[in-house]
Amino acid sequence: MSEANGDRSDEARLANDLRRSVSAFVRVIRQDTGTVRSAQSEALDLLHRLGPMNVAGLAEKRGVTHQTMRLVVAGLDTDGLVHQGADPSDRRSRLVKISPAGCAALAQERQVRTSRIEHAIQSQLSPGERDMLRAAISILDRLAEAQFIKVRGGSTDDLSLLQAAPVSGTGGPRHKRR
Repeated sequence: MSEANGDRSDEARLANDLRRSVSAFVRVIRQDTGTVRSAQSEALDLLHRLGPMNVAGLAEKRGVTHQTMRLVVAGLDTDGLVHQGADPSDRRSRLVKISPAGCAALAQERQVRTSRIEHAIQSQLSPGERDMLRAAISILDRLAEAQFIKVRGGSTDDLSLLQAAPVSGTGGPRHKRR
């Protein structure tokens, strides 16, 4: 039978189940830890992963208007989470860079989520299930890398952007951990 008749391929069902499960897991952990995504947290994450950029670049990466991102950056600047300085490539623009306080805020949020996940693993999973989870992580990493390369047109130059790195320093691009 075809999809038009209501049948979906095994891969389509698996893809939907994976999307649903990962989304629910991320949502529950974020809600449980009080680290729900916001425009500010996403802008900080971008600056940490990709390094300094101007407001226009941030707006483009987030898919929002320049005006919206300008307001987000102003809030981050007021809170001391970013620094703004002259953009050497465009003197009319300001370069936004994550501050040490911004790095610390990201690190704190990530640590809270990691601790919550660690507790869930310890209290809910058997040793065999932990082994299965380790294998699943490797598979998910491989899928993410393949999708990233597809989106980038075959480029592997920025694969390091996929992996979380320790949040430290002043916000240069992060490097892949293995």
